[in-house]
Amino acid sequence: MRNKRFFIVLGGALLFGLVAAVSVSRYLSSAQAYTKSLNGVVVAKVAIPLGTKIIPEQLTVVQFPAESTPDGAFQSVEKLAGRVAIVNIAPREPITEVRLAPEGTAGGLSAVIPEGYRAMTVKVDDVVGISGFIMPGTLVDIVVVIIPGDSGAQSQQPISKIVLQNIKVLANGQNIDKPQSEREANSVKAVTLLVTPEQAEKLALAASEGKLQLVMRNSIDQGDEQTKGIDKRGLLNGEHAMPAPDPGSLKSEQVKPNPRPVRQFRTEPKPVAENKPAPPRASVEMIEGAKKRSVDFP
Repeated sequence: MRNKRFFIVLGGALLFGLVAAVSVSRYLSSAQAYTKSLNGVVVAKVAIPLGTKIIPEQLTVVQFPAESTPDGAFQSVEKLAGRVAIVNIAPREPITEVRLAPEGTAGGLSAVIPEGYRAMTVKVDDVVGISGFIMPGTLVDIVVVIIPGDSGAQSQQPISKIVLQNIKVLANGQNIDKPQSEREANSVKAVTLLVTPEQAEKLALAASEGKLQLVMRNSIDQGDEQTKGIDKRGLLNGEHAMPAPDPGSLKSEQVKPNPRPVRQFRTEPKPVAENKPAPPRASVEMIEGAKKRSVDFP
């Protein structure tokens, strides 16, 4: 009896041992297969501001699944040494080729200037700079108040005109990133704008001949608004009231007021009566004694 129980316990132990061995073997196989499907990807160890030359101490390598590896990612820290970031890179964020300037680019503001563009700085004050709300990456229009024609002519009246649209702000003051404090943002006396060579010529002439004003626009509003400009006479003509749009709404989303319908009265001509012969009436002959007469029915 005891031998029978011993063999039962021994058989159960062997069975459980075999199941455990198979489970561990499958787990190790799946772990090895998962490890083989991982790729080393270089990520930022700390925040890397735009325009900064990357050093190896700012980077680390983590494992990413092969199907989740970002396009253009790097597997070696040494390949990124000396490259310049053209966007802000957050900690633990993969570093890809599209976030970097071409090899050999110097650090600083020049690294974030695209090919074919120029960086131009204009003076601003608290009003022109929109009270410190102008930050790097903001899109603005540029309005100039200028006297047309000869600047020495006394008969000419100044006009206000939008001369450049959808201009990106590269830096305010010496900051190519957002200022660290509100006081630093309000103390800015110059902003650097991203312009083409033709736009740089217009901006230089506008700054020397007139007074500039920056107008902030929505970051996703890429519309081209062509205006005629306005002088004193046009300014005093007044403006029609318009409904205030919701904050952040686009022009295509705004509800335009329906114009008041104009009632049109049409006078229809009266029908002309035609002279038609009257239909014949029914008549009955009536005899009253010796008299005979005809009676018509309508």
